[in-house]
Amino acid sequence: MQIPLKVYNSLTKQKEEFQPINPPFVGMYVCGPTVYSDVHLGNVRTFLSFDVIYRYLQHLGYKVRYVRNITDVGHLTDDADEGEDKIGKKARLENLEPMQIVQRYSNDFHNVMELFNILPPDIEPTATGHIVEQIEMIKALMNKGLAYEVNGSVYFDVSKYNENNHYGELSGRVLEELMSGSRTLDGQDEKRNPVDFALWKKAVKGHIMRWHSPWSVGFPGWHLECSVMSAKYLGETFDIHGGGMDLKFPHHECEIAQSQGATGKSPVKYWLHTNMLTVNGQKMSKSLGNSFLPHQLVTGEHELLDQPYSPMTVRFFMLQSHYSSTLDFSNEALKAAAKGYKKLINGLRIAKSLEYTEDGGGLNEKVLKQIDQIIENIYRSMNDDFNSARVIAQLFNLLKKINSLQTKNLKFGELGKEGFEKLINTFADFVENVLGLREEKPEDVDGILDILLKLYAEAKAEKNYDKVDEIRSLLKERGIVLKDMKDKIDWAYEE
Repeated sequence: MQIPLKVYNSLTKQKEEFQPINPPFVGMYVCGPTVYSDVHLGNVRTFLSFDVIYRYLQHLGYKVRYVRNITDVGHLTDDADEGEDKIGKKARLENLEPMQIVQRYSNDFHNVMELFNILPPDIEPTATGHIVEQIEMIKALMNKGLAYEVNGSVYFDVSKYNENNHYGELSGRVLEELMSGSRTLDGQDEKRNPVDFALWKKAVKGHIMRWHSPWSVGFPGWHLECSVMSAKYLGETFDIHGGGMDLKFPHHECEIAQSQGATGKSPVKYWLHTNMLTVNGQKMSKSLGNSFLPHQLVTGEHELLDQPYSPMTVRFFMLQSHYSSTLDFSNEALKAAAKGYKKLINGLRIAKSLEYTEDGGGLNEKVLKQIDQIIENIYRSMNDDFNSARVIAQLFNLLKKINSLQTKNLKFGELGKEGFEKLINTFADFVENVLGLREEKPEDVDGILDILLKLYAEAKAEKNYDKVDEIRSLLKERGIVLKDMKDKIDWAYEE
């Protein structure tokens, strides 16, 4: 099946055939969290999207080294070059060591990732663990005349860089327009130009997180850490760099300038960005009061939510939209996602329970051709810039064949052993290992259900229909429906 994988490259603004620099190895770097606040849903969507990309590249046989950093040198309060370190500020308010704040929010972040079945990266470096390397990159930039020191702080000279390069190539910004539209902020007059950004800041009195450097006791700028850590673990040029669309400018733009300035090489071959979240058509934000945290989705404890939504329902919901498109949250959409998720997981349960048997059916070439076409469509969809939404639609088409096997409307012999295994394995592999969906079982559900199914069968055999209805009703209240099959009694999650 020769269907090339194509990805939309934010740098070139077009879809390109994916060709790793050193196949079968793939280097992937995703900007991780800043650990001074709760994980928000935008984080979840970004890391979930790259989780699927990571999983699929491995599915295709690539050896992926996935690096996702932890920013434990807090962003300054204006997310630029001025203000107070946010981790230091929180530590001061709570009378804690900054690393206590870092550890608490790092733990929370990892718990949220596990909740949504997002795989850990291969390497998870921290900014504070790479201060030495950041100082060395600053030295390299200063030696090339691309950075300058003023009063103990060091800034990247954007105008100098732009003499031989294009600052703004990723975001589409034009330097002249940026400079004419910039205003000089208090405390920024030491820069040569307002668009220059900090590589190192001298720490003011009371700034908790600080390190020694050749220029001052201070701390690295926000953008520097990703350039340093991606180069250290993936090389000066690597395959994929990802993050949210909000990071395109200035963060990723500054990364390109720093890295290219220091090494003379373009740092990344493919730039991928996830899009923003909306709620009922409005941009999700705290100021609008329509923002909710991941745990609020799961508990349902938010005025905009009608009910709780399970972690896998949320994951399925996010996968129904392409990672580069806007994702709109609504109760209606989440409820529909809950039904779709349960339908797919019921199919997974059935697929795993089926065993091939010789039932006398002869090979049905028409059905086998249909299955082959659906599987080809699955790969075609995933190879079209990781379009998980279209993959899900095709998996439901495979599920129809699996349900037909269970109901005996389709015989095993019509598929043959090879065709049967191809159907079952493809379905299970994409649901579990590529899309990362897992069954959410109530505790001890298997043992309890076995007992209830036995009681139900006995009541039915005795024609005790009151008891039959009672058992059905009790299970339905807990989201489980009974199914009277031709040769057995089965159950499913209510859709």
